[in-house]
Amino acid sequence: MRYITERRARIEIIPMIDIMLFLLVFFAMLMLKMIPTSGQLTKLPTSSTAEALPAPKLLVELAIDGTIRVERMPVSFGQLTDRLKVMGSKTAVTISGDGSVDLQKVMKVLDAVRAAGVSQIAIAARRAS
Repeated sequence: MRYITERRARIEIIPMIDIMLFLLVFFAMLMLKMIPTSGQLTKLPTSSTAEALPAPKLLVELAIDGTIRVERMPVSFGQLTDRLKVMGSKTAVTISGDGSVDLQKVMKVLDAVRAAGVSQIAIAARRAS
């Protein structure tokens, strides 16, 4: 005669660890996509005609103090022009900066970009609410 033994249910923890690891990787990748391309906090100017554009090939940032940054590295107007000449005239350039940046500084950056022969120039802005 056989004795009936009660089997206790087991909780398998390995599949749960797999799912938790997958969720961790998923949210880490999602957060990386949410981080802007630059570490600078800027208050972009607003425009009622602002449009969403694809990611630029080169982002030029203007700080309030007048420094120009390309890929988080400070550059001068001449260095910016030289770098764009090497990249070619088909490079899409987006100029980003704080809303309180002097208009003359923006024009100097535009002149430096145009001197390199670049024709695809955009200025970053937020849509006015």
